[in-house]
Amino acid sequence: MLELKNITKIYKTGTFKQKALNNIDLKFRSNEFVAILGPSGSGKTTLLNIIGGLDRYTNGDLLIKGKSTKNFKDKDWDAYRNKSVGFVFQSYNLIPHIDILSNIEMGMTLSGKRKNVRRKKAIELLNKVGLKDHKNKKPNQLSGGQMQRVAIARALANNPEIILADEPTGALDTKTSKQIMELIKEVSKDKLVIMVTHNPEIAKAYADRIISMQDGKVIDDSNPVTDNELKEEYKLKRTKMSFLTALSLSLNNILTKKGRTILTSFASSIGIIGIALILSLSNGFQKQIDKFEKDTSDAMPIFISPMKMISNETIEEEMTSFTTQKDNLYPTDEKIKVKEDTKTSSFNYITGDYMEYLKDNIKDYTSSLMFGYGSLNMIQNYKGEYTYLSSLSDLNIQVLPFKSFDDLSISSIITDYYDLLYGKMPEEKDEILIEISNDNIVSVDFAKALELENNEYTFEDILGKEIKLVFNDIYYSSYQDMYFPNEASREIYDNYNNLTLKVVGIIRVKKEKKSIVSSNNSIYYTQKLVDYVHSIEKDSKIVVAQRNSDKSVLTGEVFSSYGDDALAYKKMILARLYDDVAPTDLYLYPKDFDSKDEIVKLLDKYNKDKDEYTKVTYVDEAALISSVTSGIMDGITIVLIAFSSISLIVSSIMLGIITYISVLERTKEIGILRSLGARKKDISRVFNAEVFIIGLTSGILGIVIALILLIPINKLLYNLTDLTNVGILDPIHAIVLIIISLILTLMGGSIPSYLASKKDPVIALRTE
Repeated sequence: MLELKNITKIYKTGTFKQKALNNIDLKFRSNEFVAILGPSGSGKTTLLNIIGGLDRYTNGDLLIKGKSTKNFKDKDWDAYRNKSVGFVFQSYNLIPHIDILSNIEMGMTLSGKRKNVRRKKAIELLNKVGLKDHKNKKPNQLSGGQMQRVAIARALANNPEIILADEPTGALDTKTSKQIMELIKEVSKDKLVIMVTHNPEIAKAYADRIISMQDGKVIDDSNPVTDNELKEEYKLKRTKMSFLTALSLSLNNILTKKGRTILTSFASSIGIIGIALILSLSNGFQKQIDKFEKDTSDAMPIFISPMKMISNETIEEEMTSFTTQKDNLYPTDEKIKVKEDTKTSSFNYITGDYMEYLKDNIKDYTSSLMFGYGSLNMIQNYKGEYTYLSSLSDLNIQVLPFKSFDDLSISSIITDYYDLLYGKMPEEKDEILIEISNDNIVSVDFAKALELENNEYTFEDILGKEIKLVFNDIYYSSYQDMYFPNEASREIYDNYNNLTLKVVGIIRVKKEKKSIVSSNNSIYYTQKLVDYVHSIEKDSKIVVAQRNSDKSVLTGEVFSSYGDDALAYKKMILARLYDDVAPTDLYLYPKDFDSKDEIVKLLDKYNKDKDEYTKVTYVDEAALISSVTSGIMDGITIVLIAFSSISLIVSSIMLGIITYISVLERTKEIGILRSLGARKKDISRVFNAEVFIIGLTSGILGIVIALILLIPINKLLYNLTDLTNVGILDPIHAIVLIIISLILTLMGGSIPSYLASKKDPVIALRTE
């Protein structure tokens, strides 16, 4: 069965060498009870550890069923201990934090046996050693003799061929020692039992063969093996510990230290809590921004102005290039470079064709439209002083948005964002609407526009107030080939060709919309009035003169000085004079948020093959605000997460320290597992499993605490900002943070786990 050839074991401590075994030659039969006697220090236990594969010989060879072990690797020794050897120790060496049934099952677990098979076998063995009724007890609930019986049952679990007993009765009283020895004697009937003892009486009473040792040598053998005895074939199966088994072991160990585990998990979760709160608030504020953008898709339309605007893309490009430009500052070479002469267009060339393109393509995506032209020539008589309203700076005059290209009635945008306080909405060309501020106070300029000479009026007093609209031929006078506005006067005010506009309604921004729409003192007129003015002004003297001139009839500027922008500039002047051409300003109100994206795509499509001068730029104000605020939120989020991540790193280091402490606490358990055939990687797996449990617990705990903290945080934010449920933790973020917690804790515990796997099983078993 076993053969030791010239086995020598030398221990080295610095330059000092101690020869524990000196050229041992021994053979063992398959079935015999061998007692090894000798004084302390004679090498008995060292010999037993080498036979059991716990320790390695320095020289010589150990043959197992004729198989040399000189080239055995760690995995071979692990398999040998698991399948062929069962250990019974003086100090029992049971794992304290699992019940005795699980202790007995451990060796079978490592050999890969199914749970039902393990459980059945373990119960049979407990019954055999007389402890069936104690199967659910922990080791510390048993007496010394009972624990040794459990150790014997564990040694027999995998039906090994060799039982190695190291002073099995050394810690027991005489009566209990006799019971244990009877049990071991029974076991030796079909197995090789090698027992180390210093008690010759026990050896003579129970052993079939007594080997005496002294100073690392065999000095006597009562029944040596002859050379012609049967040799058997060596076969072994590899051992393995599943991650679930490692988890179970670690979980039971953790449950014995609940307080420390909870505190450790909480400390590790602080970083997760911080990042979870930051992501929740960032996510919530981003949702508020998105909601704001959706809510303001009406109030903040896509805007096309007469002057080319910086588009959203350009703004983003400039913001991106800002940092790269810094890299070009203060060059070290001695060269001067001339900046490239890049020509850009200054005016949007909005033509009739462009308007047709919009009408044909975007009408299905817009809820309303608003077109801007030049200022209408309005005049008023205030306390005998005649004033053009265009000169009143604190007054807003603009056209009302209309429903569609085919329907000029007022858009629902007005009713959505404003309350009609009095009167009705204008419908005809000579009807106007006024807007008062939130506090019902109007400016001095507004009072001049409506001839309000007193300090207080009722709504009814305001209705019916009149403003005169003057047409170009009355408003302008020519001198040579230039045109100049006539001075405001009674003659102009009383001209019979003027159109009288009357106030028919009063509106005010709704209270719930005050954060979206600004409140102004405004006068609104209808698109019908715009079309009527077009029909009159297209044949006015100034418009005809401007059509036929190559310079501005208002300023004298030569159009050719604008280069490729000449036509666009001329068209803009004609539009402001209300020639029957495309408008200067366009406001495109999407039906919904998705429609806005479609409109943007269509506007980009129009520009696709156009040159710089014929492209029409636009500004998506809602998206621009969103992108800027999103960028700010992203920046703040990244900075805060970076700070919180420091606590995660600290937690990872702390986990490493705590895992190392656990390794020190469980050193003996490491030795026990190795004696049962656990591989080095299985030991690592045990401690990685412990770290895994703590990491998972801390991650989940961090998410739960963050969710609880979001309740008062959301209430506080509501009191400060009126925003509801700002803090919203995305489930994906929660899962990712738990995974991060696992990864960091596993990283922190990897070094202690590796150190645990490297522990010498012999030294580990001696640890108390």
